[in-house]
Amino acid sequence: MRGRLPARPLAEVADAAVRVFLDKGFRPAGISDVARELGLSHGAVYTYADSKQALLYLALLRVLDPEAVAKLSTPVVAPPAEGIVEVVKVWAAARGGLDSVSQVLSEAPAESAEQARDELARIVDGLYGFVEDNSVALKLFARCSEDLPEMTQWYYIETRRGLLEVLGRYLRARIDAGVLRPVPDVPVAARFIVETIAWFAMHRHGDPDSAMLSDADCRRSVMDLVAAAFAR
Repeated sequence: MRGRLPARPLAEVADAAVRVFLDKGFRPAGISDVARELGLSHGAVYTYADSKQALLYLALLRVLDPEAVAKLSTPVVAPPAEGIVEVVKVWAAARGGLDSVSQVLSEAPAESAEQARDELARIVDGLYGFVEDNSVALKLFARCSEDLPEMTQWYYIETRRGLLEVLGRYLRARIDAGVLRPVPDVPVAARFIVETIAWFAMHRHGDPDSAMLSDADCRRSVMDLVAAAFAR
């Protein structure tokens, strides 16, 4: 008789789930996809996680708090969808990177064009650092939000749209004060800033023509060029 394969570390199962969900999203992915990634049978995966939702929980936990996975007992039982999103919300609140615009708005406003340019550069750098440091988590949120209404509500409506609204209010306030230059459309300008940051900090790694660019050069260039684009 063939001997049984040694048990896989739960972190290895979680890493395989991360790769599968990033590639396929939540609904199209199956437990068999994770099994194939691990070289296990479909049934063997159930010794580590009791459902596909439990695998998603494992994947999210792995990218949010890598060491926490090792503390779980097997088979991992998934919390309800609301509980999974709550884990993500707690993580995001602790990171605070998406609050950088609100923080600047709560401070004394820039009184000169030079101060406003430096202020906007600081906002861009803070957002860039958050996206760069958490790119895998953000990709996983976006990929799985397509199939989970609770994740869609948090990621796209509360977080992304909320960021665009706050950034738009910031731009409007500084334009009205005369320290940033007028733009044709403030919501489009806010979207331009966010998407520029997202592409260089995260998505360019999937582009063969751009993946070789230095992280430091991209961060400095985005900060400088975005601030210059809005300077008086």
